[in-house]
Amino acid sequence: MSSASEDEGELAAGEFSAWLTGMQGALRGERDSDVPCDGCTACCTSSQFIHIGPDETDTLAHIPEELLFPAPRLSRGHVLMGYDERGHCPMLIDGACSIYEHRPITCRTYDCRVFPAAGVELDDDDKALIARRASRWRFTFPTHADRDEHDAVCAAARFLGDNRDLLAGALATTTQRAVQAIEVHDVFLRHDAKGDSDAIRVELRSRARMG
Repeated sequence: MSSASEDEGELAAGEFSAWLTGMQGALRGERDSDVPCDGCTACCTSSQFIHIGPDETDTLAHIPEELLFPAPRLSRGHVLMGYDERGHCPMLIDGACSIYEHRPITCRTYDCRVFPAAGVELDDDDKALIARRASRWRFTFPTHADRDEHDAVCAAARFLGDNRDLLAGALATTTQRAVQAIEVHDVFLRHDAKGDSDAIRVELRSRARMG
């Protein structure tokens, strides 16, 4: 059994630019996130609602219908899976995902390294285990590009936090803000958030309309 100090020690998150490229691919649906969880189930035990789209037929075939309910504000066929009285995903059995090979896209793309990548912290009591895990990740920055991209993601997260009207309901949670920061960080590589704030707002609004 590992000691408390080992359990709370730093975790290698990888080279930032390589992680960012992989995360962007996951968000585009090109691949799964490759998270070195090493037995951690924080995201499965933190009272999370899991979105499942109507095209995820394989996933839906492996989840009892009574565990699903319509997703608010989304079109017919989009559903959510809730959690039990402990805040645990009902598909988590004996500490492991019972439908791992058939798990939802939401789970396949989830990566708690997104929080330190964006420089944001979870302040939801229900997400304390995720916050604790996220705080342990440490990226490396072997090149100037790694550092510049990290700075851009963090600048995007700060800007989105100060301008929540830009992307409407897409910034309702800290997780959504961190993910959006990943998706729009290229805007901040081209612009100075302090000097070019108006240009940034115009570009982000344009993207929101196109998306």
